[in-house]
Amino acid sequence: MPEFLNSSFGLKLTAAQAVQEIVRFMRTEPLFRYKVTIGTDSQRLSDTRADFVTAVVVHRVGNGGRYFWRRIELGNLHTLRDRILREVVLSLEIATGVVKELQQYSLPEFDFEIHIDVGENGPTKVMLQEVVGMVRAYNFEAKTKPDSYAASSVADHLV
Repeated sequence: MPEFLNSSFGLKLTAAQAVQEIVRFMRTEPLFRYKVTIGTDSQRLSDTRADFVTAVVVHRVGNGGRYFWRRIELGNLHTLRDRILREVVLSLEIATGVVKELQQYSLPEFDFEIHIDVGENGPTKVMLQEVVGMVRAYNFEAKTKPDSYAASSVADHLV
């Protein structure tokens, strides 16, 4: 899990503090259903470098949400496939840490999903089964476009 995450309020939090904020948000209204989603989007900076933003979103279904994010610049990315695979790996790395932390708390019912910025249309459609398989190998639910809002809306807005 990353050392720091930024909050939607502009605060820099440790990963543990961000999870505590998620827990606090969920416990405030325990009768609601929640979704915790993680997704990464990237933007190419040069031939081999890209800017990646990973968003951790807690959604109080039907009643708002909060998000946390981190930005990282990485190199040695030569193709769109390289970037998409790195997006998924970054999401999975954060997801394993977030889930491990959340399991320590008694929480209202919630779903946990990894959102992938690929869909059945466009140049990434050939990777759809591969990246969904990667996520499922970690026993996480995978969502793709148009249902992958953590990656295709939240992270995309920040990248």
